[in-house]
Amino acid sequence: MNTLSYKTVSANKATANKEWVVVDAEGQPLGRLASKVAKILRGKHKTNFTPHADCGDNVIVLNAGKITLSGNKWADKTYIWHTGYPGGQKSMTALELQKKDSLKVLEKSVKGMIPKTKLGNQLFKNLYLYEGTEHKHEAQQPKVININEFK
Repeated sequence: MNTLSYKTVSANKATANKEWVVVDAEGQPLGRLASKVAKILRGKHKTNFTPHADCGDNVIVLNAGKITLSGNKWADKTYIWHTGYPGGQKSMTALELQKKDSLKVLEKSVKGMIPKTKLGNQLFKNLYLYEGTEHKHEAQQPKVININEFK
């Protein structure tokens, strides 16, 4: 009996096969899209997923400003932060944030779904958001996936 066959294989930076993926966000609900994108960034859909390593894919999101929110969330959903000064709590609704920078709504949502560690910062750098359908990563030959059929 070969005991070497029972060893667990952990992926690392050298053995992780990172790919490039293109996702179209037009008309997609914010939370569902963000959770699927975070899963792809983290690499949880791969068989060699390792929690402490960056084994996820690079994700290009097109039409990132054309996401949808259900109900009254454009007016009711608030983003709150503190400046660090006394009385410095500030807030902004989702509609105000989208008017200021339409990519920030999806960016904040995905960033909240990845780890709050050095690994999470590294994973977040693998996300590329674009307003329209054009992107500058054609040389990487990205694979287009339908996010609705992604599990």
